[in-house]
Parts: sequence; C-alpha cells; structure tokens
Amino acid sequence: MTYNAQRALELLRFGSGRADATFREDQEEAIRHLVDGRGRLLVVQKTGWGKSFVYFIATKLLRDGGSGPVLLISPLLALMRNQIAAAERMGLHAVTINSDNTAYWAQVEARLARGEVDILLISPERLANERFRTQVLAGIAADISMLVIDEAHCISDWGHDFRPHYRLLERIVRTLPPNLRLLATTATANNRVMEDLAVVLGPNLDVSRGDLNRSSLALQTIRLPSQAERLAWLAEQLAALQGHGIIYTLTVRDSDQVADWLKTRGFNVEAYTGKTGDRREVLERALLDNEVKALVATTALGMGYDKPDLEFVIHYQMPGSAVAYYQQVGRAGRAVDSAYGVLLSGEEDSDITGWFIRSAFPTRQEVADVLGALEEEENGLSVSELLGRVNLSKQRVDKTIGLLSLEAPAPIARQGTRWQLTAAALSDGFWERVKRLTALRDREHEQMREYVSLPFGDHMGFLIRALDGDPRGVTPPVLPPLPITVNGALVRDAVAFLRRTSLPIEPRKKWPDGGMPQYDIRGVIPADHQARRGKVLSVWGDAGWGELVRQGKYHAGRFADDLVAACVKMVREWNPEPKPTWVTCVPSLRHPDLVPDFAMRLAAALGLPFLLVLAKVDVRPEQKTMRNSTQQARNIDGSLALNGPPVPDGPVILVDDMVDSRWTLTVAAWLLCVGGSGVVWPMALSQTGHDE
Repeated sequence: MTYNAQRALELLRFGSGRADATFREDQEEAIRHLVDGRGRLLVVQKTGWGKSFVYFIATKLLRDGGSGPVLLISPLLALMRNQIAAAERMGLHAVTINSDNTAYWAQVEARLARGEVDILLISPERLANERFRTQVLAGIAADISMLVIDEAHCISDWGHDFRPHYRLLERIVRTLPPNLRLLATTATANNRVMEDLAVVLGPNLDVSRGDLNRSSLALQTIRLPSQAERLAWLAEQLAALQGHGIIYTLTVRDSDQVADWLKTRGFNVEAYTGKTGDRREVLERALLDNEVKALVATTALGMGYDKPDLEFVIHYQMPGSAVAYYQQVGRAGRAVDSAYGVLLSGEEDSDITGWFIRSAFPTRQEVADVLGALEEEENGLSVSELLGRVNLSKQRVDKTIGLLSLEAPAPIARQGTRWQLTAAALSDGFWERVKRLTALRDREHEQMREYVSLPFGDHMGFLIRALDGDPRGVTPPVLPPLPITVNGALVRDAVAFLRRTSLPIEPRKKWPDGGMPQYDIRGVIPADHQARRGKVLSVWGDAGWGELVRQGKYHAGRFADDLVAACVKMVREWNPEPKPTWVTCVPSLRHPDLVPDFAMRLAAALGLPFLLVLAKVDVRPEQKTMRNSTQQARNIDGSLALNGPPVPDGPVILVDDMVDSRWTLTVAAWLLCVGGSGVVWPMALSQTGHDE
C-alpha cells in the first residue's frame, strides 16, 4: 500500500482540530513506516509528542485502502476511554470489549463481524479469555491489518508480575505473519526495557526514539518525614498553585485520606483509585473540565490520561522507579509553558515500596504449598478449596496461580473452575527471573532514593540519564522552587485530622464454608447472634493513632491513656443505639493483661462496668500468622468460651486490640449472644492489612 502524505496531513489537522498543525519530528516517518509495511516498529517518545496520532492516522489510511481492522492492546480502562474518544475525532469507528461493558459485547461482536469496526481495543487479560479468543479474535484474526501495543513498557515493567498476561503477547507475536504491521509505543523505555521489548516483539524491531527532555517541567523534591507535615504542605501550597493537577499516592488508603484532608481545608478534590468503580469516568471528565482542583490518585490514573494543560503533578510519596516517576510526572506541562512536578517523600516510602517488591512474586514455599495441595487432588481444586488447604491469602493464591499458569510449559492448567497439575515441572528459569527482577527493582528503588536527595535544577538530567537518554539539552527550570517549610499550625491541624478518623467494622453474616466443626455451627449466622456494625480507631502503624497502638503492644506493654481518651471520644461520636450498659473484651493467653487493662480503663472513662466473661481455652497460633479467611476462622474454632459468670443482658461493647479477618470478634459476639447478652458492639484499636 502506498503512503499518501497529503491525506495524512489532512487527518492530523482534522484530528487535532488545528488547521495549521504540522507533524512533529519523526511523527510522519513512523506513520509512513507502518503504512508502507516496512516491519515492526517501536516508538519511544515523551508524553505529549503524539504517539496516538501515529497509530490512528496509520489506521485510517489502512482502512481507507481496504485493509482490515486494527487490534490495540491497552492497559487501563481510563486510557481506553481517551483513546476511543480520540479515534472518533479522527473519524474512526473504535470499540472495546472489557469487563465493564459486558452488556454491549454482543453488539460489538456483531459490528466486528459486519466489518464496521476500524479499531478494537482490549486489555492484555482479554487475550487469556477463551470465549474472546474463539468467538471474537478467531473471526477477525486473518483480516487484522495492524497490531498496536500501547504503553509497551508494561510488557517489561508490569508483565512479570502485576499484569502477567502481558507475557501472552510474546506468544501471540511469535505466531503472527512476518509481514503483519506491528507498532509498540511508550514514553518510558530505558535500555533494559528496550532489550526486553526486542526479545518479546522480535529481533528485527526498528526503533524511533526521541528526546526525553521536558523543558516545561520544574522538578523538585522535598523531604517531609511525617504524613502530617506533607498534609500541611499540600494544604498550604495547593492554595497558591495555579491551575489544576494530580496528586499521586502509593496506596488506596492514602488517596482517600489525602482527599478527605484537603476537603476539610476547603479544596474541591476527589480520590481516584482502583476502587473508585463507576465514578472513574465522571472524575476523569471533572478534571478535564476543570471542575476539580485536583484528583488524588493511585496509578489507576496515569498512562494515557490526556489533559495537556495540567499545571502540577505532586507525589505524596516516592514511586519505586525512575521509569514509573517519569511516566506519572509527565502528565503535567504538555500544553502549557511551565508546570510543577514535586515529589514529597516521607518515612513510610521505603516500607511501602519494599512491600511491593517483596510481594511481587510468590515465594518458593508458596509455590510448593499450592502445587502440593493440587498434587493431593487428582480432580484439582477451585481457588476457594485451595484456601482451605493452604495457609495463604487469596491474593497470594491468585498471584501464584496466575504466574504459574502463564509459564511455558505451565505446571498447572484450568479445567472449568478447578486448577490441576500438568505433566510439566516448573523450570529453574522461573526462579532465575524472580531473582533477577527483584534485584533490578531494588536497584531502581535505590536510584529513586538518590533522586530525592538532589538539589533543585538537577532532577530532569538525572531522570533522562536513568532512562538512558541524552541530558545535554536540559535547561534550568523556568519556575522557582516551591517552599520547603511547613506551617506549624497546619501541621497541628493535620495531626488532629489524622487522629479523629475511625473506620467501620462490618459484621460477618455467614460462617465459613464447612462451618465451625468444634462449635457445631454452619451456614447463616442468625441476626440476633451477629455482632453489630462496629468501630476501629486506626490503621496499624499508620499516622495518627496507629503508631501509638504499635508502641503500646510491642514496646510499652500497655496502651497509652491517650488511646483511652481517643476511644471515649470515638464511642461518644459513634453513639450506638441501643446504648451499651457494660464492657467486655477478647481474652488472650499470650498477653493476658494487655487488652483487659485497656478495656477496664475505657469502661471506667465511659462510666460503665467491666466484666471479663470470655476465656481463651486453647492455645492457637496468632491470627496474624493465618493468611486467609478460611484459615483464620478454623484457627478460632473452639478456642473461645464463656468463663462461667452470668452474662449481663444489656448491650455490650466488645473490645479487642487488633481486627483483621473479624472472625475473633464474630465468634466472641456469637458466644455473648448465646450466653444472653444484649446487642454486641465490637470495637478495636487498630485494623491490619495492606492495600493497593
């Protein structure tokens, strides 16, 4: 097919909405390369360069010439939404098949069959779906004119663990006709990533690589160890910053917390995370239309989110690598003369990143546990059945199964809802890859620690070198640095904010599958034997009260009076009805006095009697050593009992120090109700567990 330069320029001007638009350096050459069918191409260009114009214009030219549809692999729904909108501006018919639009699958498939679709967007996980492969992909495979892999660095940076289905692309690419057009695009590819992509996408991969310098960005790092200091800094600087932007956090919990804090200071912000659900598109549009000052987001908002006039990107914590940071901060300053990219860092950064690195792959013991359980069952096990056999969390089981099933050859395979062993053994190459990638991520984390310590003006050059680019064109930042000090009064307000938050304890309404054999109970828990919706004061070890709880449990051996006062305040604000008339607590053989001492002081402060009516009758492993809900329930089964004295019939506050699975509180509440108490209001000092 012959490239039509005049038509390509018309499409650029039509798609951009600018009658004077011209191609950027290397942009037209990339389009020509694809249309002429010169081979596979990797385009590495900074955010805002216009990589999407390359594949959309190439798609339009191919379709105008009678070629078949284009298949685009894209990592995030937010990115797909932007891509579909951009494609439609180009006059293309773009559709997606994903987990959020199941109601439209039949309609999309019918349009594909009729040849009405120019470009089909899917996630890499869709390639593992048997129905998609057999009923959709098989029908159009012979006609596909081009495969586009957007954000191709995910093959290297995510495909080994977080998004293991990216590894399927390697197998799919190997089966493609040699002359099928293939385009991979990314803004962030250092030499290590490019070497990975050459392995996956083929040795004859042409590369178009541009300048990484972002002269509009004023990059800065500010070390503020405590979360309260960073919250105070955000509240002070957000009032002075022009325009609109994104504030990135490492966890869902932090996104929610930072957004809540800024709302209390009068800012129009919203949290955006993997748990935002149906509101994601609404929030994306709100930022696009400048209806919010900022979105406080995890990496759920990132790649491909297209708001060229963002004037700041602030990181509340340090990302794990230069590749990730460059990708995220590159959201800002694309269509404005200057923008801020500020990285705040604190004392929890390394703990969170370290946890992500350590949990990225299953351990040898986790793999052995899963394979051992499957070996004992000829017909295989479902995930829920596996959870009853192995002391691993569902997340760890899913991670282990997901990675093992994508090995080639795979030691396990899925049959319906069950997983079974295959004849293949897990190769040593799997563990070599785990070791190599873990060491690599440790090095990249250390590189970011170096970045944090740089003086103002040195950051862009450092990032470009980290991405194996040429830093010689870097110029000093246009904007002055932002203040690095914080307002003392705002810090005190932030501390008070962190200490006033509380979280719900949702009651369990069913016993685990198989019931509780020692108590001889199973199925639905009768409503009058369930705990009510309770309260927990803090998150374990977190800013606010969580660190004080940790100190009390493992260092002081006694919970501080400040925690008693905080719980009194929480109970009074909670104001449960019917009102509690007495207090009890969950007993412990390991720390027999810790929780009773706290519960007695709490009861006295509330003006209520304290009665210890529960006893621990059997030594069991600590609940924190149980890794999934089924194992946690079995660990409690038969271990608690009423200790003899009459149980008062009034409503009761049931106190424990920690809550995770809620099985301890569920069993304790059931025993109290069976013993004749009134309604049970569970309360704990801290909630444990990790988040996104």
